[in-house]
Amino acid sequence: MSREAETARALRGHIDQMQTMTRFVLATLALASGVYTYLGVRSLLDGTATLVFLAAVIYSAAVSVGIYGFWTYLIRFLPEMRDAGSRLALFGVMGVGCLMIVAMSSWLNAAALAGSAAVEQHLAETLEDYTSDLDQAHSNALGALSLLPDIQRASERFSRLAEDERNSGALTGTSGSGSVVQLLTQMSAQMRELENTIQNSRETVSDQFKQGQDRLAAMRTLVSAPGPIQPRSDRFAEEAVALAGVIAALEQTSIAPSVARAAADLSAGFIAPVADGLSADLAGRQDAVMATVRESVAAQSTALSDAAAEILAQPKVAERRYVPLSSAEAVLRYAGSFLPSWAGAISIDLLPAVLVGVLAVVFASIRRGESELTAADRITAADMMRSLELHDTIMARKAAATETTATLETGNAPQTEPETAQNITPLSTLSDRKRHEP
Repeated sequence: MSREAETARALRGHIDQMQTMTRFVLATLALASGVYTYLGVRSLLDGTATLVFLAAVIYSAAVSVGIYGFWTYLIRFLPEMRDAGSRLALFGVMGVGCLMIVAMSSWLNAAALAGSAAVEQHLAETLEDYTSDLDQAHSNALGALSLLPDIQRASERFSRLAEDERNSGALTGTSGSGSVVQLLTQMSAQMRELENTIQNSRETVSDQFKQGQDRLAAMRTLVSAPGPIQPRSDRFAEEAVALAGVIAALEQTSIAPSVARAAADLSAGFIAPVADGLSADLAGRQDAVMATVRESVAAQSTALSDAAAEILAQPKVAERRYVPLSSAEAVLRYAGSFLPSWAGAISIDLLPAVLVGVLAVVFASIRRGESELTAADRITAADMMRSLELHDTIMARKAAATETTATLETGNAPQTEPETAQNITPLSTLSDRKRHEP
């Protein structure tokens, strides 16, 4: 017997010995997949605790039985296929079955393995988005504060000019509190009112921003806190709603629109007093100075309007609504972040495919080795013993039939036990004799 033939015989013996182990492996993997499927599907069901439990158990049991039966059929049939067409057809069936197993079980296994971590990642990314929204809303609300230096300088300039005109007549050449002083004082007061409005809005914005930071701190605590994820997700949703209200309030608190309107009123609502000079020459100088003041106010109004327009042109904070996710949904959305968990979940279901491939290779090797065996090489000792027993039985029946025929031909009565049968040694006696022989 060739070495290939001996290898084929040894491999077939190993396969027979490992049948129990193969069934045990399939049953264990199917049971593990069913357990994790139960954990995953339970988070998707709504209803009473009893209803959810029964539905999850039934679904996971169906998955376990289906997986076990599917791989049992393939392990039995696919390695036995000898032609390429049948083998490819079964491989195609195995591919379709693997996709169905992933669809009905593997993603639920992944949800059980990494569902809590995926939900926490969803909370963390949502927290980052809300943090960005709060910062942007705060920046928009404080945008008008960047106009304070210009407004303060304009107010001080008008106030200083009014003081100089009152004390030394720096603009008209005649000191005293005339119409020019009145106009400059009026413009300085308007600028100061606008400055106070902006300053007052700072305190309101600061309070609202602090409220938003407190909400964010509570949300960060919920993201990293220990314990079940579902109660934390519910609390996170409550904090997110409150934070969205703070962000909306910050957007409405922005003083930039009011600054833009006030800047436009500086020029459009400019009302110059009538020159009150006692002489025509002084009245003319006052009119000239007030015209200059009008031009200065118009320039200041344009500058403030342009600056306010830039602030208003900043992108508004888009309304954001927190959408809670179940563990299974979170695992699907953030699948790229949990590849090891996905790999483990899929491997539990598809590991028997490796066993199918191993058996297919082993059976192919067995067929190559057995192709060199003759008919005599294929007979085992048990087959030989059964053949001898059948041969002895057939010979005994032939001898009995011959004796009966001869007796009928000679006219003698048939004996109860043919003589030929007395000369036949039973097979059990031969076997006992062989066992006792040294």
